[in-house]
Amino acid sequence: MEKPTIHPLIPIAVGVIAVALSAIFVKLANADAGVIAFYRMLFSVLIMAPIFFWKYTSEIKQLTKRDWTFSLVAGIFLAFHFILWFESLNYTSVASSTVLVTLQPIFAFAGTYFFFKERLSLKTIVSGVIALGGSILISWGDFRISGSALYGDVLALIACALVTAYLLFGQDVRQRLSLVTYTFVVYGISTITLFFYVLIKGESFGPYPADDWLWFILLAIVPNLLGHTLFNWSLKYVSTNVISIAILFEPVGAAILAFYIFDEYLITTQIIGGIIVIAGIVLFVVDFKKIFKLFSKKPLDL
Repeated sequence: MEKPTIHPLIPIAVGVIAVALSAIFVKLANADAGVIAFYRMLFSVLIMAPIFFWKYTSEIKQLTKRDWTFSLVAGIFLAFHFILWFESLNYTSVASSTVLVTLQPIFAFAGTYFFFKERLSLKTIVSGVIALGGSILISWGDFRISGSALYGDVLALIACALVTAYLLFGQDVRQRLSLVTYTFVVYGISTITLFFYVLIKGESFGPYPADDWLWFILLAIVPNLLGHTLFNWSLKYVSTNVISIAILFEPVGAAILAFYIFDEYLITTQIIGGIIVIAGIVLFVVDFKKIFKLFSKKPLDL
């Protein structure tokens, strides 16, 4: 394997910070959820456009009718994922919202079970129950604070289900397209969907203060392009499980930033529930058998 110029954990750590900033930028922007999502995706597409039109346009011819259908569905699901997740931040805390959105691996396996009839292992069932228990504890604590906080939690959970659906529909198309082409197509579809959503809802496309335009652009550059690009680069040198575990630190970073920026304090149920959710997902993504075999090997005689 080619040796990386820098240790992969460094770009992974930067990527985690980048995606953790997503919820912070959304809360700092003074616009409706649909508008924030629209400009996030629009600026992402505009930034990617020169690279796509310079090198990747020929791949569009490879898309079949099925590919376009799946890409369309994936783009629509991604659009509404952002709408609901951003809306959830208006009702619940950054910590609760980001923790619940990280339930995506559990939702993904549930989706493959119901739609692709993949078998459920005992470890999967146990990890799912643990993660679900943690999310219930978070929601129960938020309900004690206010009904609106619980409403925000529900929106975050639905947003998590939608991003899982986006990934499930997109994984087949992604096998035949480069990352740039697939991302450009799906982001483009998502942008068009969000445009009509904002139009139908009667929300304002502008004008907005300079600060809001800054948050819109940073949402496109930092979590969308920088964060996920660094994760994709790191996949060449580390396993998917390492990335999956690293992403679990997103709600931790987001909660710390929200504490300093918005004075959002964590209550006991959020802390305990968040730890339980993360523990359940770690149990799900980590192959403990391989780890056990690795540490059980006898050292070589020197």
